[in-house]
Amino acid sequence: MNYATALVGLPLVCEASGGRISTPEEAYAACRDIGGLAQESFHVLCLNVRNRLINRHLISLGLVDSAVVAPREVFRGAIADGACSVILAHGHPSGDATPSAEDINITKRLVEAGKIIGIRVIDHVVVGRDTGTGTPPFLSLRERGLCQFE
Repeated sequence: MNYATALVGLPLVCEASGGRISTPEEAYAACRDIGGLAQESFHVLCLNVRNRLINRHLISLGLVDSAVVAPREVFRGAIADGACSVILAHGHPSGDATPSAEDINITKRLVEAGKIIGIRVIDHVVVGRDTGTGTPPFLSLRERGLCQFE
């Protein structure tokens, strides 16, 4: 008998480097810096099974009022990181965290894509600017009931 040696490459799983993110406030704290940018930027917070932050990926740096977002780009980093779930986040340069119709539509698409590949989308946090009025400088689509995440 002739036995050949098989080399098997196992993907590495990234260890959690950040704290637990289980609320919109904690998600905002992990990406509050994007609220002050002059352009829209779209980020993905990759989480492990215990909702600890593995990595944050910049997906798109767009214009003053839009950023191109494709499901393959959103989940590429999450797959490489071995993420179990993600939180989507993007900044509005206007400072107003109110989501647009397009923000809601892309979130719905990404939730469905996540279901297909087995990575749960937990929330989408829109980050604005702190205006000193007492209103939070962010908005959670989950908390507002603007998207079905489960």
